Amino acid sequence: MKQRQGTGSTGFGRRNITGGAAGWVWLAIIIIPLYYVVITSFKDQQAFFASNPLLPSTSPTLDNYQLVLENDFLRYFSNSVIVTVGAVIPAVLVSFMAAYALVRGSGRLLGGINQLLLLGLAIPLQATIIPIYWGITRLYLYDTLLALILPSIAFAVPVSVLILANFLRDVPNELFESMRLDGCSDWSMMWRLAFPLIRPAIATIAVYNALNVWNGFLFPLILTQSSDNRVLPLSLWAFQGEFSINAPAILAAVVLSVIPLVVLYMIGRRQLVAGLTAGFSK
Repeated sequence: MKQRQGTGSTGFGRRNITGGAAGWVWLAIIIIPLYYVVITSFKDQQAFFASNPLLPSTSPTLDNYQLVLENDFLRYFSNSVIVTVGAVIPAVLVSFMAAYALVRGSGRLLGGINQLLLLGLAIPLQATIIPIYWGITRLYLYDTLLALILPSIAFAVPVSVLILANFLRDVPNELFESMRLDGCSDWSMMWRLAFPLIRPAIATIAVYNALNVWNGFLFPLILTQSSDNRVLPLSLWAFQGEFSINAPAILAAVVLSVIPLVVLYMIGRRQLVAGLTAGFSK
């Protein structure tokens, strides 16, 4: 018995060593580019070309950040916030109500809607850009922030409904029956029972959709034109032209653009991990 335990412990230890080594390698692959971006954003042009790229500057400067902020960065930032909030909140609410109706309801119509939503998962974004462009121009929404919000909601709903419906199916039916006996309506059960119970899943899809919308590049490139409606991913591309030889300034813009994502992850980290863990445990 002791021999088997010793053998198992040795095998388990080898697996841990391999996994730990792979984890450190993966961590280095992620951390080193982030480290390079941050330290380079504090260098001036001379230090960027003359110093070791992996060593921080001996005389760090904030001039690159000042240069980025003086080139309408705050306007692009506010446009990204408007588009992200305007797309994520309606997408989450619509997806939650749709998932509740699909799980708790019945009928051929709901079955057809479910099949239609599943079909939306199979259609790539690039294949729909021409019909979306045609529809946006016919609605006279071209070069507006609403032109970015509407298609972002449409592409966020299918996967959000799928995730939320899986979580709602795990809510015991007895809880709904108890609230029904107490005289609660479907609307009341949806918001007072189902919504709090699947809060980790809602936080997960909110963070996931926010990342997709914030980093979206194709819709802003095709559906907007003026700098007044430019969002951060497109502005970074424009900065590449304006600061064509100023790499530290471009990287300073990159650092400023990812700060909201880091804050969002820190706020929703526990809910996000709980939602992903619950999904893997099924």
